[in-house]
Amino acid sequence: MGTEHGTTHRPVPGLPLVGRQVEIAQILDTLGKGRTAPRTLLLLGEAGAGKSRLLAVAVDHARDNGTLVLACQGIEAESRRSFAALHQLLLPVLPDVAALPDHLRTALETAFGMAPADRPADPMSLHMAVLTLLTEVCRRQRVLLTVDDVQHLDRDSLDVLSFVMRRVTAQDMPVLLAARGQTPPDGLPADLRTLLLGPLTAQAAAELLDAQPHVPTGRTRIELLRQADGNPLAVIELCRAAGTGGAGVLPGGGVPQTQRIQELYASRLRGLPTAAQRLLLYAAASDEDLPTIMTAAGAGQDLGAWTPAEEAGLVTVAEGRVVFRHPLARAGSYHSAPAGLRQQAHRDLAAALTDDPARRAWHLAAACVGQDESVAAALEDTAALVELRGALFTVAQALQRSAECSPAPADRARRYAMALRAAQNTGDPSWVGELYEKVTALTDNRNLLGMAACGAGMALSLFGDQRQGFRVLMSAMEPHPPTDGITVLALAGVLNGVAYQSGLPEARGAIATLLAGAEAENRETPYAELTTSATAAAIRAATLAGADPTAATELLRGMPRQWGASEPSTRLAEITWAVGLATVAWFADESDLCVDAHRQAYKLVSAHGSMGIVAPSLNSMGAALIDTGRWAEADEHLEKAAALAAVHKWRHLQTDLEALQVTLRALRGEPAVMPADAAWTAVRLEENRATHARLLQAAGTGAAAAGDFDGAFRHFRSLFAEDGTPLHYFLSPRSIADFAAAAQRTGRQEEAAHIVEAVRAAMGPRPTTRMTLLLHHAAALTGDPKDAEHHFRLATVDPAGDQWPLARAQARLHYAQWLRRRRRPLDARPLLVTALESFTRLGAAGRAEEARVELRASGVATSPAQADPLAELTAQQREIVRLAARGLRNREIADQLMLSPRTVSSHLYNVYPKLGVSSRNQLHALFEDL
Repeated sequence: MGTEHGTTHRPVPGLPLVGRQVEIAQILDTLGKGRTAPRTLLLLGEAGAGKSRLLAVAVDHARDNGTLVLACQGIEAESRRSFAALHQLLLPVLPDVAALPDHLRTALETAFGMAPADRPADPMSLHMAVLTLLTEVCRRQRVLLTVDDVQHLDRDSLDVLSFVMRRVTAQDMPVLLAARGQTPPDGLPADLRTLLLGPLTAQAAAELLDAQPHVPTGRTRIELLRQADGNPLAVIELCRAAGTGGAGVLPGGGVPQTQRIQELYASRLRGLPTAAQRLLLYAAASDEDLPTIMTAAGAGQDLGAWTPAEEAGLVTVAEGRVVFRHPLARAGSYHSAPAGLRQQAHRDLAAALTDDPARRAWHLAAACVGQDESVAAALEDTAALVELRGALFTVAQALQRSAECSPAPADRARRYAMALRAAQNTGDPSWVGELYEKVTALTDNRNLLGMAACGAGMALSLFGDQRQGFRVLMSAMEPHPPTDGITVLALAGVLNGVAYQSGLPEARGAIATLLAGAEAENRETPYAELTTSATAAAIRAATLAGADPTAATELLRGMPRQWGASEPSTRLAEITWAVGLATVAWFADESDLCVDAHRQAYKLVSAHGSMGIVAPSLNSMGAALIDTGRWAEADEHLEKAAALAAVHKWRHLQTDLEALQVTLRALRGEPAVMPADAAWTAVRLEENRATHARLLQAAGTGAAAAGDFDGAFRHFRSLFAEDGTPLHYFLSPRSIADFAAAAQRTGRQEEAAHIVEAVRAAMGPRPTTRMTLLLHHAAALTGDPKDAEHHFRLATVDPAGDQWPLARAQARLHYAQWLRRRRRPLDARPLLVTALESFTRLGAAGRAEEARVELRASGVATSPAQADPLAELTAQQREIVRLAARGLRNREIADQLMLSPRTVSSHLYNVYPKLGVSSRNQLHALFEDL
């Protein structure tokens, strides 16, 4: 009987629970048998945060383990009925009441109306009756109590439950509760352990959205995630709304309404005075400040008009802003009003914004039915203003709406093309695809089609469709190319990205053809960021380096290391230049410069509110951070980049980033680390060779870390064809030393030797410093034994190799192993000591242990080397710590790093325990020791 009760907590079929793994672990830990810590837990969170779903997980887990679940749920309509919730909770065990002592049985039956009340009730008898009943049930079987929506429990039931919760720990009876809000409801024990459910991460929210039927794409997807703000119910309901009501999204607020949103908020909205409903409509229709909303709504200066809405829990009014308490409250407030009132609200808001043409244009557009050139022109002007502020997403939205309002087809095509280019910079492939179809249907203008092809080619590449992206880019050159040479340069730059990701020779071969038509200058080009000579030169150099990496070193010599355009320029131009420099540095194997240039670009692009413009570089930055030993920063970068890739559905990047994360975990020595099976089928690997190469590198590294050198050899061997042709022209050769090490471990040196020679030949007469070192390392392991020491020395002595600490440490380890096996332990010891120190500072635990074993075998007693205390800090934390060690105060650090003093203080508070210090003086001493 009891095992079927509590279905209120059963999950809704088909709705996955994502992004709550940490919370689930805490809940299941609370249920753990034999736990000595308190076994009561209160889940807190806003409506739709997933409290009931988490309770359902606990209920299913308990039932699977033979636990009796007693559950109840607070119902607002029953909150004034005494003991309603308690009766619901104990219903499955009421037959056991008969076994209670008479006075306790009578107290319980009287409270539930099962027996007449012939004398005043004794509250203590009732409390003891419930506690005794539950204690007796616990003696027979395990019991879990769950209470949902505690805020709606009747107070009498809550008093009894609070009494019981203080005493059930000894009975090994876990209690899970859930309540709306961020603070415990009145009536619960003050020391009750709580778990606050915050919003989902961006990556988890995207995963939840992707699990829904009829997932929206393009700008609707991004706007939906923005409005949902990490609330799971909002993601689900707004997705359902978009699917049933169309893809239209208003700039200020809502998406189409659903029945569930109406049910959630209709009663609260209907109960408000007309004036409060009007204010909510105007607030929901915009993101304006409080004075603008009140002026537009004709509400004067009386803030008292907001009181009913605040008391209803719909909004908070403070510091000149109106903040909706829940994403669905905004949507409900907007869509509960008739269309005519919504239109009038936007007109009134536009009238109130005479001093702000950009915001005024948005409201005019929202009120516009059909096409209106004045509105279209105002939105185009708005886009130009907003672009100067770097808000690329808003630029694309404004230009698309401008195109929709344009009566003339030529203007519509031009504005759609401009919107597409802005959407390309936001990194939204679906949105770009939608706009590309509109442009190609409206015009045969070669320059507009070239601009559209740039965006569509990059979008297709991010989706993993490299061959289709290649065809779209080349179609822009036929039957004749764009007349704007800078548009052609932009086409070549995008083609370079497609060629790199695909690894297809035909794509690389076409780059020179495109660049031949990119000589002309056109100051009227829509690509304003390419009109400066420095930026255009950087993109040209990056494209040429991608087409032929052996030329990258020479190209890099001709590039300035600092931004210094002589012509007027924009921030976007500086970002583009920094990305170009980072790309050339990547192909030239100048990893430190690559990292520095990427950092510069990312710092600038963060002000635009979108990382889309640098999306193709996210994986190379992650790899460069790993290669240069910046592993803590790599963790932070890869986590953020993975969230972006999930939100925007950058398919190949998702897989690339997962492969890099797997590689990093394997390098740290984590056991059984391999790419997930789904990663191998996420994109077509035959046209995404860069992704294929990263997966093979990750799998090979994971196998080697697990001691499976046959597996490692198999994966690394797959990076090359039988004749030594690399799977990927750039990435495969960078694994040549790892391949050779696996070959040496498995006795396949002869099989590997011809691959090493083929790679050496492909690198040309002047390989990069990095490739020179890797090839010497590989040759020492697989080549003629009499030349081994010569190659080992060349692989370990060049100071430039310190730029790649892991590769340098591995070469030293392998050299030392070679020396020790030739009975030269004294020569091996210094190499082993240095390698051990490097591995330890990096956090490469498995390889550090291998070096330690070798060192002991060479006759040296070892102890664990001291890890770099800064290694586990993020890049921002390390910078804050360095400035604090120099004596700067929190405000001075905040000014330098563009942070708040509170953020600086919080970081220092968190890192002091990690560094083993408690003051700035100790911090200064620590840096002197380092």
